[in-house]
Formats: sequence, structure tokens, C-alpha cells
Amino acid sequence: MQIDRLFTMTYLLLERGSMTARELADYFEVSPRTIYRDLDVLSGAGIPVYASKGRGGGVRLLPDFIIDRSLLSKPERRSLLAGLQSMSALELPEAKSVLQKLGALFQERAETWLDVDFTHWGAGRLVREQFAALRNAVMEKRVLRFVYYSARGERAVRTVEPLKILFKGAGWYLYGYCRIRGDYRFFKLCRMEAVESTGECFTRTCPDQISTQQSFDGPTVRVVLRFEPELAFRVCDEFSPGQTERQPDGSFLATAEFPVGEWLYSYIMSFGPQAELLEPHSVREQLAERLSRAADRYREDRTQEDCHGQA
Repeated sequence: MQIDRLFTMTYLLLERGSMTARELADYFEVSPRTIYRDLDVLSGAGIPVYASKGRGGGVRLLPDFIIDRSLLSKPERRSLLAGLQSMSALELPEAKSVLQKLGALFQERAETWLDVDFTHWGAGRLVREQFAALRNAVMEKRVLRFVYYSARGERAVRTVEPLKILFKGAGWYLYGYCRIRGDYRFFKLCRMEAVESTGECFTRTCPDQISTQQSFDGPTVRVVLRFEPELAFRVCDEFSPGQTERQPDGSFLATAEFPVGEWLYSYIMSFGPQAELLEPHSVREQLAERLSRAADRYREDRTQEDCHGQA
């Protein structure tokens, strides 16, 4: 469309400074005559564009044709460009386009000091495809159906009105209204399978403020853990500074809210013998029972190996 071409042409000239009519024609796959007609339209609309002939000539905009710099300070412009640059990790084509256009308008190039990759090692393409499907559903207000594995180890099919995608801690979550539960829920993206659109649209809007303390599909519990000094790296990885306290003997105390379920016990056991659950007592008892069952299983395996060896 001509409007799109005129808009893009303006930003190209802002970014590059000068382009010949032939270069513009090749870029838009039109004739030079069409480009000259477009230039007349731009000029008539008040865009200060002009063409010069001869060596070094071309199509240009007047040098002072930029956004009023008083709208945004230089640090604000750089912060905006950096934010858009970080969105390239999501491979959103519009982010790249906006970054290019704003860089031209600000007469600044985004410095490549920041690089973000939210995907797991070796799972980039699949994660990006899932993210794109979820994003489209949120933007188009389309109901989703998917298989979900809860923190309690339950597998269930959910029908959800997707409202927002949230990155918290070390993972992505989908926030939406679950029609099965009849309430708002957070769903961890890595626990979602067979995501598909039902084709149905919804009208529900996302609340202005979302409390991340809302249910992540279940109740939460306050947990206090003690870590040996050699697990300092895990403490730094898993908890924020406000959740931890270094003890005089070099150990760490960590306090945080976690969803109740099998995931919690598996998570605590992942720290090995260098971690101890101090509170709450009810979770400590359940953890002890699971550790006992695990120890019995390994004892059984060892007994069977000994029997086979003697045979």
C-alpha cells in the first residue's frame, strides 16, 4: 500500500540520510517514476524531502527533521532503545522494525551491550514457536486448550482465556482465566503441552494490576531452608538477596513462598544433603517420608545386586 511505502520511505531516509531514486525503487520493487510521485505526496504532506542531481546526489530529508528531543532525554532514549533491543530475544519482527525506526528518529544507534536469551539450552526453536502461539492468542483474545502438569503432579486438560505472558524468577508463565477452575491462574509454560486454539474469542480484559502472590494453581507455604556454605552458588542462583541471610558459621538461611505439591519436595531434595528444611514442620515430615522411601528403594537395588553377585 502507498501509505505503508510512504511511511517506510520516511524512516529509511531518516536512518540512512540519503538514497537514490533507483535504490528506493529497488527496495520497494516499484519504478523510479512511482518513487518520484511518492516524493511529491510526501512534500505535499509537509515532509521536508528533496532530491538533488549529479554526483553525490539523491533523495534526502532536511537535517532538522527529527522528533523534538525535548520529548525524551538522551538517557531515556537510550533506555527505550535498549528495552527494544532486549525484545529481540523473543524474535518479534515488529520489535526489530520499531527499533530501527526509533533509532533513526533519535539519530542514535542502539548499542549492542545487551543480549538476552530466555530459552533453555537446545530448545530454542520449540520454545519460540510456543511463545509465538501464546502471544498471538493473547493479542487476538482467543481461548486456548492445553495439557498442563501441576506442581502436585496432576495431568489435566485446561481451557484458558489467556490475558498476559509473565517472566518471573527463572521461567515464563501464562496468566489467564481458567474455565475449569473458574478463577485466574498462572501456568508455567514449560509444563504446558499440546497447546491449541479453540477458535473461540473472549472479551475478558486483564486486570490493571496482577499480584504475583495470586494462586499459581494452588496454595503456597512459607519455607525456611538452611544451606551449607558449599551451596552458596545455588543459594545465589535460586533466591534473591532479600530472601537469604548469611550465618556466622558461613551457612545460609533462605525464606520463601512456594506452591505446595510434589514439585516442592523434589525441589528441596535437589539440593542434596547440604540443605535442610527447617520450617514448616508439616512439610518437613512429608519430606522425611519421601527421603525414607527413596533410601529404601536404593537399599533394595543394592540388595538385589548383592544377591545376583553371590549367585
